[in-house]
Amino acid sequence: MKKDFVYLASASPRRSELLRQIGVPFEVRLAAIPEEPLPREAPEAYVLRLAAAKAGAVFATLGVSELRPVLAADTAVVLDGAVLGKPADVREASQMLERLSGRSHRVLTAVALQCGDSVATLHSESEVRFRATTQPERLAYCATGEPFDKAGGYGIQGHAAVFVESLQGSYSGVVGLPLFETAALLARAGVQTWLTARAA
Repeated sequence: MKKDFVYLASASPRRSELLRQIGVPFEVRLAAIPEEPLPREAPEAYVLRLAAAKAGAVFATLGVSELRPVLAADTAVVLDGAVLGKPADVREASQMLERLSGRSHRVLTAVALQCGDSVATLHSESEVRFRATTQPERLAYCATGEPFDKAGGYGIQGHAAVFVESLQGSYSGVVGLPLFETAALLARAGVQTWLTARAA
């Protein structure tokens, strides 16, 4: 299998930007999979399962001449033990933001790398605390359109940064691709980043 680039199993522009940040050549290749949690599935197990499933689904579509490692990730915002998904509309987004207001929540992001028949996974866990927000602020944020493709209804790298009082853990993990864990998986598989290329 060639390792001159990887397939990124995500349409997220944020994950693409983060992968470029560490100097990894990639091509976006998508495969749809169901994203509903299984009954009584722990949030950690949920993100790890989905990341591995995304990588496996894309790898299964590759022809022999196309074989390259496939990188995938999945992010979950967890409050009171429950996973907050992507809001469907303004009402749901505003409700999510109200629940997060003045509280801490966990952000879990799993990353998976499939090479051949094997898939390796790692995950990051961060704690994010929101300051208290008002209903006009939450509605104004919803009006930006940012909440609707993001777990938990917000993006820390966007306008919602003004709501974040503190962060403990991985900023890139909260954005959607934990770079420490991603670089570790790529290094183990022999895929170069900017650092390993310069060290060679």
